[in-house]
Amino acid sequence: MQWTLVIPVKPLARAKSRLSDTAADALRPGLALAFAQDTVAAALACPAVKDVSVVTDDPWAGRELGALGAHIVSDEPHGGLNAALAHAAAAVRATRPESAVAALNADLPALRPLELARVLDAAAEFPRAFLPDAAAIGTTLLAAREGTQLRPAFGMDSRARHRASGAVELTLDAVDSVRQDVDTGADLRAALALGVGPRTAAQAARLLIPGQ
Repeated sequence: MQWTLVIPVKPLARAKSRLSDTAADALRPGLALAFAQDTVAAALACPAVKDVSVVTDDPWAGRELGALGAHIVSDEPHGGLNAALAHAAAAVRATRPESAVAALNADLPALRPLELARVLDAAAEFPRAFLPDAAAIGTTLLAAREGTQLRPAFGMDSRARHRASGAVELTLDAVDSVRQDVDTGADLRAALALGVGPRTAAQAARLLIPGQ
């Protein structure tokens, strides 16, 4: 099964505020963009991915991620993350109604294409499925097969909310790169230990990261 991924990217000036203990305010937009670039590049290299749609209204992010080969979808609802994802999924299916669609976080800088393929192949067994994040509280991927609405419920305690919505929780070993999102300095250190993409590595080299 080939998937279309929808990846949300918020305005970079407001991104990754919880990294303030690690990255100065002036560096955080570039770091957030690097996360998204490495995530999109790895996603596009995944054999289970047909294409990637990034939903964003940030001109810088749209330009750079579009240059990688992502389709850029404007955040027309302006109603937050879940509204943006639902809008992007609807935009995909307006032209390709039978598409299998998965929402993927934009802050997975250690993402490995073959690990993502394992997750998507497992998700293909169910109408809706999700992968919890490394902290086992949130969600990094939510998948909906053809004919099934995505129904995203990202945000606080999204693991519990996606499970309550009827999505199947995927329990897979050796897919750490798909689970390791980055919100805090500790998350960034964990991602660096896994091995991040080149853009994140270049940005992280500019930071003084405690514990590194």
